[in-house]
Amino acid sequence: MAAEIPYMAAAGAIAKILEKIKEAATPESFSGDFLGTKLGFKGGNYLTFISWAKKCGLLNSDGSPTLIYKQFRNPATSGQSLAAALRIGYSELYIRNEYCHELDKKSFKGLVMEATGEAHDSVKVDKIVSTFFNAKDLADFEISNIPTKETPVDAHSEHSSEFKRKPRGSDINLGLNYTINLVLPKTDDPAIYNAIFKSLKDNLLND
Repeated sequence: MAAEIPYMAAAGAIAKILEKIKEAATPESFSGDFLGTKLGFKGGNYLTFISWAKKCGLLNSDGSPTLIYKQFRNPATSGQSLAAALRIGYSELYIRNEYCHELDKKSFKGLVMEATGEAHDSVKVDKIVSTFFNAKDLADFEISNIPTKETPVDAHSEHSSEFKRKPRGSDINLGLNYTINLVLPKTDDPAIYNAIFKSLKDNLLND
């Protein structure tokens, strides 16, 4: 099955939009109105930025900004977070070459053709290449300590807990972070929930 790789119709404008995002306040929802009114990019071709941003993990499916979006606005983590976003959106290419961002345009285009099955003269291929290279100019791939995705809470659970513990018998100042997503059974018996969280406390929270 051919890969669906994100691109923007007005590929040349993507770097300008990203720069404007740094300047503007973070919206509750990144909509067409925000893109046109607040950022100044009106028109159908610019609207394709929203779908691109969702596929790259900058926006959630409902249009709300993600952690990566917020880190992109931070000058200290901007380049690294965009690199993380590109790795998410172009994961099909990174599967084929983990250093695809270091390829020249000709080699990168060949990788896109391989992943999509499109012809050499495909407009879609050209848009994908142009979008990636324009966005890549603002990315920093040298540092990779920015999280690539926010951990989702399972739809059946109302509880998500994060625990930090220090290894027993060790003088090394090392912290381990655990993010545990619980899928809780539907029940009216509180004893079941008590047993689950008691087990978590006994096994994960004791030093």
